[in-house]
Amino acid sequence: MLNNNHFPMLELGDWVKGNLLSGELIIGYIDSLSILEGVAKVTIVTSDNKDICGKTVALLTSQLKCLPAANVSNKEQILFLIDLALSTGDEEWFNELSAKLNSMTQLIKEVNA
Repeated sequence: MLNNNHFPMLELGDWVKGNLLSGELIIGYIDSLSILEGVAKVTIVTSDNKDICGKTVALLTSQLKCLPAANVSNKEQILFLIDLALSTGDEEWFNELSAKLNSMTQLIKEVNA
């Protein structure tokens, strides 16, 4: 989705990357968003500064770039994302990934039968 300025519109739950004013690279997800103020609160999942992982910081939306949706194609990737969903407390994503893993496992069983 694009806003009037032709920049991608950020939404709650979007995975983003950006840099803090102190220079640290962060990757996380949007916890809350104020479009009018142009500020997003981002929960940091990974960073080159390990001390800030797990913290929530406020960033200008102009400092953030949306990460593309993951194209998951194998069991190992799904298992990694399930771990990430558990660590972030995202139950809906966990259920979605678990269903995908179950259908993949079922397909393998049918092929091998």
